Amino acid sequence: MSIFEKLTKFVDKVFKTTIEVFYEALKMSPNAQGYVSGSVTELLLKRHLENLGFTVKRIREKWEGEKHQNHYGDFYFKKDNSNLWYVLESKGVKSNSEKWHKLYNYEKLRTFLYKHREKISWIKDKDNAEQEIKQWIQENLPKFLTDYKDNLYDYEEIQKYKSPKRETQKSKDIDKLRTYSREDIQNMIDERLNYLMRKLKVLETHFVSGAGGQSNRTQATPRKDEFNIISIDIFLRWTEHKFLFANPKNLESSGADENHLQQNYIMGFIFNETELCLTDEWYDDFNDVISTLTTDEAIDENDMQIDYRLDNIDSV
Repeated sequence: MSIFEKLTKFVDKVFKTTIEVFYEALKMSPNAQGYVSGSVTELLLKRHLENLGFTVKRIREKWEGEKHQNHYGDFYFKKDNSNLWYVLESKGVKSNSEKWHKLYNYEKLRTFLYKHREKISWIKDKDNAEQEIKQWIQENLPKFLTDYKDNLYDYEEIQKYKSPKRETQKSKDIDKLRTYSREDIQNMIDERLNYLMRKLKVLETHFVSGAGGQSNRTQATPRKDEFNIISIDIFLRWTEHKFLFANPKNLESSGADENHLQQNYIMGFIFNETELCLTDEWYDDFNDVISTLTTDEAIDENDMQIDYRLDNIDSV
């Protein structure tokens, strides 16, 4: 049976419709695409670890029964020649980081890079980092000094802004934008972001978790003991699916509760599409992050809550 025949059979059995309808429905629903992307990431991650010589088992979803408080990940894994099981969580990068930080404006871009200068490998002299950043922008993103020198603001901020009696740079910039429609403003922002992201992309986490139920969370981010390793698929910023890994215990704690992770970490940057700059907490080799684990952190095999559906995926 060909892959197209398998897909046709799957869509007919699960969704009771045709490939054409399934395709159109998927196109019109960003939420559905997000769920599918997450499933693709998890499947490719499982295969990646298996190719490295690990046994991987999926953890049951919460709706199949309450999870063990230290098993709030997606997979159990162990080396093929070991009996020590650990928990792995799979996530992706924040999809709108450059827009969220308003890096489409020169000053925001310059100050953001300076704030995270320790994460940038091409800065040779940290004491002269500000000048090196200015030089880099001038050489790589010259439009920020010419065509894009005026600040942009989103449509809602423009509409709500009350111009002060004394004219400021912000009031002058916003007054220039008042005649533009919501679509016009968004197009201008997108144009700048597209220009920016040919040279610079931000790798940022987005750890959001519910604080209810039996999770024992004091805030809406994961606890550090919920899993042993976190995997981040950076395909939204990279040319293909690529996994980066960290031990959550080595990430800076939340300011509100030291037992919790923060929601957002700037992991590093991608320059010129393929130049990857990462902080020391993140690894692109799974075996390197495994070396940060201890035998005492291994889970009790009797507590494992395995989901066997993935092993039987072709039976659907």
